[in-house]
Amino acid sequence: MHSWVPALLAVLAALMIAAGTVLRQRASRVNGAITVGWWVGAGIALCGFGLQASALGLGSILLVQPLVVLAVLFALPLEAWADHRHPARIEWAWGGVLVVCVATFLIVSRPEPSLRRPDALLLWGTVGAVIGMVVGLVILARRSSPHYKALFYGLVAGTMFGVSALLVKAVIYQMTHEFWRTFVQPEIYLFVLVVVCAVVAQQLGFGAGDLQTSFPSMTVAEPAVAMVLGVLLLGENLNVSVPTAMFLGIVLAIMIRAVCELAKLSAVRGWEQAVATETAMPPTVGRPAA
Repeated sequence: MHSWVPALLAVLAALMIAAGTVLRQRASRVNGAITVGWWVGAGIALCGFGLQASALGLGSILLVQPLVVLAVLFALPLEAWADHRHPARIEWAWGGVLVVCVATFLIVSRPEPSLRRPDALLLWGTVGAVIGMVVGLVILARRSSPHYKALFYGLVAGTMFGVSALLVKAVIYQMTHEFWRTFVQPEIYLFVLVVVCAVVAQQLGFGAGDLQTSFPSMTVAEPAVAMVLGVLLLGENLNVSVPTAMFLGIVLAIMIRAVCELAKLSAVRGWEQAVATETAMPPTVGRPAA
């Protein structure tokens, strides 16, 4: 399978995920309620996740996930169109940085999928670590102020979406090799459970009212967790020298900074518009006295 096929699917997935996220953010920006607009956005994002799943089934996590990160870049013109404005120069600047970093990472690293599977000790150790981290983040979120609640729920959502990337590879592999055994294996049911939990955590993060915190943390955590799990559990690697690996580490750090800045700018605009919308709403007229 040529690597451009999963790459193209990943880019299309990023575009649809961006559109769905913009719609859901705007539908939730006042009080976090789930409205018709939220469901429309969720449907579009679900189609994007389907394309992402197809890309993961055909290519490496280390190839697909950096491309899906471009969703925060595609959100720029979509948000500008929805807000009837032009993107600011700082947004285009960080968008350019993100594109350069993603392209550099993929050109230099040239990741390839791997068929290696981990031993049982590494597998269950990793699963236990992920479960422990998620439980800890949820406990911290429930005991925190709205700002940190948004941060922790964003990290939970990103972690769960990152885990789902690993599970979808297992499901796609099973479906393409032994389709009828897919529904008697646990991976597909774990995938559904993880995605549902991720969406719930995402909505809790949005509902905390601090999108400039929840959105960046979720956006960064997903590819980070997916790529780490791809290396640990699937044996994916970059086959590069130590100096090149250090260079790619710097590129990834800059890419994460660009993603954080773009997501923060997007979330701040959403918060400002939520305040403006709430301020512009007419006061509620009380019932006449009896």
